[in-house]
Amino acid sequence: MASLSERARAAVADDQLQEALGSLTGVLRRLTRAATDDPRVAERRERAAAVRRETLADLPGWLDRLERTLRAQGTTVHRAGTADDVRKIVLGIAQAEGVELVVKGKSMATEEVHLNPALEAAGIEVVETDLGEYIVQLAGETPSHIVGPALHKRLPEITALFSRVVGRDLPEDAEVLCAVARQVLREKFFSAGMGITGANFVAADTGTVVLVTNEGNGRMCSTLPRIHVVVMPVEKVIPRLADIADLVPVLTRWATGQALTTYVTMITGPRGHGDVDGPEQLHVVFLDGGRLRLTGTAYADMLACIRCGACLNVCPVYRKIGGHAYDAVYSGPMGAVLTPLLSGGREGRDLPGASSLCGACTDACPVHIPLADHLVRLRADLRPRRRRVVWGAWARLWARPRGYRGSTRWAGRLARLFARHRASAATPGADGWAASVPGAGGWAGARDVPLPAQEAFRDWWVRRGGAP
Repeated sequence: MASLSERARAAVADDQLQEALGSLTGVLRRLTRAATDDPRVAERRERAAAVRRETLADLPGWLDRLERTLRAQGTTVHRAGTADDVRKIVLGIAQAEGVELVVKGKSMATEEVHLNPALEAAGIEVVETDLGEYIVQLAGETPSHIVGPALHKRLPEITALFSRVVGRDLPEDAEVLCAVARQVLREKFFSAGMGITGANFVAADTGTVVLVTNEGNGRMCSTLPRIHVVVMPVEKVIPRLADIADLVPVLTRWATGQALTTYVTMITGPRGHGDVDGPEQLHVVFLDGGRLRLTGTAYADMLACIRCGACLNVCPVYRKIGGHAYDAVYSGPMGAVLTPLLSGGREGRDLPGASSLCGACTDACPVHIPLADHLVRLRADLRPRRRRVVWGAWARLWARPRGYRGSTRWAGRLARLFARHRASAATPGADGWAASVPGAGGWAGARDVPLPAQEAFRDWWVRRGGAP
């Protein structure tokens, strides 16, 4: 498989992707900046961050409270430790109920557990109903942004995809294409036996599932089919329904700059006596997937993430390479942290290196997750054993004055001996710069690296009569 560096180079060389990234992330940055300058929004941000920390302080306890509330309403609760557990649970429900068609709302959790391929392998048709997700499904791709899954797709490509669906040539007109998607998806909504959604928040006191959408498809998936399945990452639980008064506006403002999205859907239990709509069965699947083991660790507050995508829009790395270069469900700074953490280091070990450590992601995060600090810590924690040994030896050597002085003196001499000199871009004609440095090719390959001075400052100081 291609390395992160190879995937990044390919993305940077893709002119169409560069245009799309610059356009969408630029628009989202402007919208969110304008929407979050209000002092009242800052107050909500602080309250939202406090609610997320309150949840994480006793995540297992809040999950137990939520489960009791849900069961009391007639909702079926499932606990899934792994992605495979989620797939088995959802497939088992579908097969037991004879489901042949599933409509899905936008859900990164179902992307995380690769739910669609499992259902399709069993002969069940699965249709994504968020427009962006529908486009990437038709293209056989994965989402490239949390908010804009199809940001990398241009109008001609989308036209070709939709033309294939309806069996005739369509014009390159966004309104026409949206009307076609609406017509196709409406038939799916009325025919589906099961709807699957994620959850933005789920309140422990009332058992209410909160969905935030702009297209209304989440509402269609959760009310029209006979069975509704919610795949809920465990950190989505919140203590009180009243908390959404702060959490939802913060999510929408940092995601798209909106004061509120077009649809905020709240579902409390399956259809009851006298209800005119809603599912006959409501299933909520608690997805752990490595999250609970993070509680009590230095990375615990990563579970406070509300999936707004703000860190992606400000990250200089994401804005150049896009989501697919991360080769993971979650991209950008939050993905570079989450992917290795949730997989126990088996996946995405190179992703923490996809950062300039400028700290823009930390500043942008609405719930104050120190993303840059986590990236630095992960670089150390995921370092191969050989590198840990080398850096550990270096730390011990430099902890002693004699070791520091001796090593820097010899390092300077060796650097001047083996490094290839060249003129600096900043100071043409100078001979004090290295074109390559043994053992530091990645660093020196993209920077002007000054060679050490002929004489160390300490030696110069002593020679001039200073104290050694």
